[in-house]
Amino acid sequence: MTGSLPSGPRIDRGALERIVRRAAELQAGERDIGEGLTEQELYGLGQDVGIGDRYLRQALLEERTRAATETDRGVLIWLAGPRRVAAGRTIPRPRPDTERALHGWMTEGELLQVKRRYPEQTTWEAQQGAYASLKRAFGSRGRRYVLARARDVAGAITAVDERSCYVQLVADIGNAFNQQLTGAAVLSAAGLAGTGVALVVGVMAPVAIIPAAVCGALAMGVARRQRERAAETSVALEQVLDRLEHGELDLHRAAGNARTSPLARVADEIRRTLTP
Repeated sequence: MTGSLPSGPRIDRGALERIVRRAAELQAGERDIGEGLTEQELYGLGQDVGIGDRYLRQALLEERTRAATETDRGVLIWLAGPRRVAAGRTIPRPRPDTERALHGWMTEGELLQVKRRYPEQTTWEAQQGAYASLKRAFGSRGRRYVLARARDVAGAITAVDERSCYVQLVADIGNAFNQQLTGAAVLSAAGLAGTGVALVVGVMAPVAIIPAAVCGALAMGVARRQRERAAETSVALEQVLDRLEHGELDLHRAAGNARTSPLARVADEIRRTLTP
């Protein structure tokens, strides 16, 4: 057929993604975007390059989740890890259903309580009281309640379309970050003080430096422990999204537990813990 494109060899998926991405870059490069674009201009650009609003909206939300943890930089962040941990995912459920499921799980599954409600998001903090403390201490059902250690957890839900929404969770672990760095600083100071005293009393330098070296290594280990906590928090956030995505949150059971008296709930948790 005259004017038809040659078929040629098949293009594998990796090459196809690179070609499409490069073609979009070339077409976008024909527009003057200056220092950046507004969100509305971004959607207009998407129409020009043939990208649907739904996919642009999802990509924009994913970018905001990534940027939420990249504001802090420096040596301390490299050493001890981030002060905030974020996770985000598109959930194939309408926004109202997702909001109810997320709130129910944060309250019953993570032992959190609402801290603040904003137009765009809700923040939770660890529940207070004897029952919540006992449940966390006993590790009910083998759970570690990692999110309850955070200063707070923020959740934002944005509708992608009528049948799906994007959930962004951000945990502020700056409290643990400060504690770990304070411990590392105390160890470092103790080591330097020990070395200083040793030098003053005439101890040979190779021996006098031992306290500083040992305490410095311990301080490094304390600081690096924060990176492990950040990784645990990241996994905990992803697990919440897993439960949302796969519909594993049993709101009816959570509501039934909420109606039980606190004394009965404490007794039940102790019995469950002690029973093999």
